[in-house]
Amino acid sequence: MTLLRPMLALVLLLSLRPVMAMEEPSERLTFEHDIRPILKAYCLDCHGGEEELKGGLDLRLKRFAEAGGRSGTALFPGFPDESLLLIRMQDAEMPPGEVKVPPESIALIEQWIAAGAPTDREEPESIPPGIGITAEERSYWAFQPIRRHEPPAFGPEDRVRTPIDAFVLSRLQALGDAFAFAPDSDRLTLIRRASADLTGLPPTSEQIDFYLNDSEPGAYDRMIDRLLDSPSYGERWARHWLDVAGYADSDGNGSQDTPRAFAYKYRDYVIRAFNADKPLDQFIIEQLAGDELVPKPWANLTTDQQETLAATGFLRTVADPTSTGGGDLALDANQVVADTLKVVGSSMLGLTVGCAQCHDHRYDPIPQADYFRLRAVFEPALNPQQWRRPSQRLVSLFTEEERTRSQVIEAEAQKLQAAVDAKTQAFIAAAFDVELQKFPEDRRAALRDAFETPADQRSEDQKALLAANPSLNITAGNLYQYNPKAADELKADREQIAAKRSEKPVEDFIAVLDEIPDVRPETRLFHRGDHRQPLDPVSPGDLTVLAPEGERFEIPDNDPTVPSSGRRLAYARHLVSGKHPLVGRVLANRIWMHHFGRGLVETPGDFGFLGQLPSHPELLDWLATELVRQGWSLKAMHRLIMTSTVYRQSSRHNPELDLVDSSNIYYGRSPVRRLDAEILRDRILAASGRLDLTPFGPSIPAVEGTFGEAIPEGNSTRRSIYVEVRRSRPISFLTAFDAPLMDVNCERRTLSTSAPQALMLMNSPFVVSEAEAMADRLIAETPADFATDQVEAASWNDSDTFRGEQGATMAQMIAYAWSLAYQRSISPEELDLAREFVTAQRAVIGPEQVESGPERAVLANLCHQLLSSNEFLYVD
Repeated sequence: MTLLRPMLALVLLLSLRPVMAMEEPSERLTFEHDIRPILKAYCLDCHGGEEELKGGLDLRLKRFAEAGGRSGTALFPGFPDESLLLIRMQDAEMPPGEVKVPPESIALIEQWIAAGAPTDREEPESIPPGIGITAEERSYWAFQPIRRHEPPAFGPEDRVRTPIDAFVLSRLQALGDAFAFAPDSDRLTLIRRASADLTGLPPTSEQIDFYLNDSEPGAYDRMIDRLLDSPSYGERWARHWLDVAGYADSDGNGSQDTPRAFAYKYRDYVIRAFNADKPLDQFIIEQLAGDELVPKPWANLTTDQQETLAATGFLRTVADPTSTGGGDLALDANQVVADTLKVVGSSMLGLTVGCAQCHDHRYDPIPQADYFRLRAVFEPALNPQQWRRPSQRLVSLFTEEERTRSQVIEAEAQKLQAAVDAKTQAFIAAAFDVELQKFPEDRRAALRDAFETPADQRSEDQKALLAANPSLNITAGNLYQYNPKAADELKADREQIAAKRSEKPVEDFIAVLDEIPDVRPETRLFHRGDHRQPLDPVSPGDLTVLAPEGERFEIPDNDPTVPSSGRRLAYARHLVSGKHPLVGRVLANRIWMHHFGRGLVETPGDFGFLGQLPSHPELLDWLATELVRQGWSLKAMHRLIMTSTVYRQSSRHNPELDLVDSSNIYYGRSPVRRLDAEILRDRILAASGRLDLTPFGPSIPAVEGTFGEAIPEGNSTRRSIYVEVRRSRPISFLTAFDAPLMDVNCERRTLSTSAPQALMLMNSPFVVSEAEAMADRLIAETPADFATDQVEAASWNDSDTFRGEQGATMAQMIAYAWSLAYQRSISPEELDLAREFVTAQRAVIGPEQVESGPERAVLANLCHQLLSSNEFLYVD
């Protein structure tokens, strides 16, 4: 073992190389491979961009650096002490500003210069303006065409059930021939794990019994299929997509944070799409260009057409400060466009395209012009020059029949209203006449004239006259003081009018992103990203680096006679053609990440040079091609991943494997994962028996609770996905457990462990109330024969007289609590510990301390412990 450990440590260093953020320098440093990336990040913006070269110095080629600028030669190969390029960096003079070249990069440049400043190839005499895209950048793995690699060959004894297993086992055995998969988890663990992954809810006792008693071949596969068919599946996986889409139920317009009344229809679209296993290529097309798939005019829309239009809510998720007046409309509108492109870039391209908004991307080969080409795809629908606020993007769902009916009913109501108005005036006039008789006859004519003159036409004398005699100021509002019977009659008439108007069908809307017909805005590159300084026009298209050298995917506009430009539809179809180098990889990586807690690429929103390299590149490409071969079916990908040995492994540690892969990068065991915030809340409600599974519809508003915390209105017990995502008022319980704040979107949740989480579980009124509800459930539901043999086998002396409503003993209720919380039987040791807890609680809780009785309080405290425990918070 003393010799083995150093060898394993060496293997560790070598094996971690594929997942480092940047590649280690090659043995022979070259300008193209090692130095130019540093210069691009820190220098080329001033010394190689499309603008005038600062100091006349061009650093895009080694030869240009040797030629130097106005300060003289910047590079003397072999002489680092004389090279201004290096000296200025060492003295922190260059680049100007706060951001400086890191010491390790400066050392690399010094080493390269000392070695003679070698290059990989002969440099050209001249190059076009701009930083450009080099062959080295094009060769980066994420920009290469996706290849379908053949899985390594293994025998049945290796427990290779799927090609996934072959790829993973090959990487495991590269760490050491003796390394293999951990043993399969037991059936109970597997159904708990699969249920958490696919539905976010614990399996019911009926589901567990059905699976455990299914002894026929294929029982595991059938269990997976049942979970995939559950309506809860779409709710669980919609949450994952809504994170990356940046979904929120409010506009984020400052302190007003206006609620988005119809945003929920996009959320419901995503849930329905996943439950129906809508192919992901169609899912993407509808979100990017659903409006171009539904012919106009939009009247008498079918349910399918409404769903397709609702899908465009994907492009309306980001904060929109233009929803109310005030502010700089052009600035705010351009920010909405920029944030929308960030969402598209991180969710579908896996790139930080927004970094190229002001200048060429410092790390990835994304010129600023490419960013604006991408912007040109979306600008006909998100056009700051003809900006439409959210209220101007609503499409009515009224059918022609409903609209006609509404108009007829309104006309009838107005007719009734006219009659009531006339009757009201007659009653007022009659009451006036009665009151007028109380005044001297010589004053009556002037008073009548003042009263009958319309209010906006009265002279100052008439106003003063009526003000001096308030008893004559008779209106519909105070008529009851003069003629109660008439007032009651008018009230009945108004109720009749309201009843008539209530017969009108309620007009519903969808928030849609679409284009202004026949408008093709010209997109121009902005100087330093400033919309007030437009430069040259650009045409719509994809990123240049994603096409073969010398080519670029361009999008021509539709025929001018077609109202829509067709840009987004063409771009969406290009993305899901099956040939795009990024989309398939990005989607496959996200699917994998949500099953294992980490992606094959750990930076799911950044596949660029600053992102991490894939731990299993061949597997990632194989999954990307398999996604297309499976018809873009998400459920098929679930089945493929979840039926693998990789997924079925236990979480048992192998100490020797931990020495070389302590982070489980190579999947030698199943990861133990903490529940997401929303799933934790849902499982607490499920344990208490109060979870409301009503699907779809408007979001439950977030309101202020007793202690100032944000809670669902009415303490709603619906699933968390239906609770309002209010940017200015996030639900306190969810944020404590790392639910994202939607500034733009959430590429990957970071799960933390912190003291406020423990305090939330201990003190939250929500957790306390659900623990009490769980105790009520134990008292009401526990069968009298629950786990009888198991309870009797434990050292429990249950001589007290307290019984549940079904006749269950305290021991049986405690055993049932374990079943509800953990979906497993309680052990004798746990039952003994629970007995000690109950005994201690009984000693301190007297009958006079709780209205509901001490036994219920004891059970509630026990349930509180279970809901706060690690086993409840984590999935094995």
